[in-house]
Amino acid sequence: MKVAVVGATGLVGRKILEVLSERDFPVDVLVPVARSTVGSTIDFKGAPYTVLSMEDALDEPLDIAIFSAGGQTSKEWAPKFAEHGVTVIDNSSAWRMEEGIPLVVPEVNAHVMSVEDHIIANPNCSTIQLMVAMKPLHDAYGIERMVISTYQSVTGTGKAAVEQLERERKGESGADVYPHPIDQNCIPHCDIFLENDYTKEEVKLVQESRKILGEPELRVTATAVRVPVVGGHSESVNVQFEKEFDIEEAKEILAKAPGLVLQDDPEANSYPMPIHSHEKDEVFVGRIRRDESQDRTMNLWVVADNLRKGAATNAVQIAEYLISKGLR
Repeated sequence: MKVAVVGATGLVGRKILEVLSERDFPVDVLVPVARSTVGSTIDFKGAPYTVLSMEDALDEPLDIAIFSAGGQTSKEWAPKFAEHGVTVIDNSSAWRMEEGIPLVVPEVNAHVMSVEDHIIANPNCSTIQLMVAMKPLHDAYGIERMVISTYQSVTGTGKAAVEQLERERKGESGADVYPHPIDQNCIPHCDIFLENDYTKEEVKLVQESRKILGEPELRVTATAVRVPVVGGHSESVNVQFEKEFDIEEAKEILAKAPGLVLQDDPEANSYPMPIHSHEKDEVFVGRIRRDESQDRTMNLWVVADNLRKGAATNAVQIAEYLISKGLR
């Protein structure tokens, strides 16, 4: 099994390598790829590997390529790798809403993948954790409408954002990624603003949720906020269902769902927090309660490590599924 990691020296790329090693993914030959660090060396399972260029990697007889190098790179290079018979799992937004390209959270909709799929899209980090929590409830009660507020860590923006937060905490100046200070602040601005005054991150949550659940008319709205947390995204979700629900039954459904950990004991101050999701592959859900202002409506709090389940782990799980089902 010959596996390329494109963007291997970035935040998510390094996390992909870490997850591949931890999960003992069957990598016989690793091909690390990057555009700006060609010729440098990385370590994988105790062995050194030289970072290749895109052109040189394309000459390798690869089986799977996990891309995490940005949308522009994916648009240009993913089809070229696919033409060579490589299965590309792409972590950017480039292919997510493309018709005919599967958008996959393995616990939710792995069945949509087939042997003919040579490009598979990894959803946005916020969407992934949302779908892991919402799919079992959707199956039971039918989601009618979701209102989502996200509290997203600076690692979702990248290394430069982490450096900005660290500089601000030390009282140092430098090149800032955000238009405002992030330390001791919350910025209601994730990604760029669109013509309708929603940000791109908010629209991703809407569109990707609809595609993954197979509900193109699903009513969803979102507000995405950047918070001074180094790792882990949190979401407050208000969801109205088509059917009435029993709150204890709903908790039991979530407790049994794959990839989910129920943390819901208010008396013991037990609820999900990003500090506890760090380096975990599961999605954590808690603060589950009935919305007393509206019929058939529930409030939940959903937390996950955005670099792991929100990016690297989900991509590796897609690859694991492909191999287990003989699709690659």
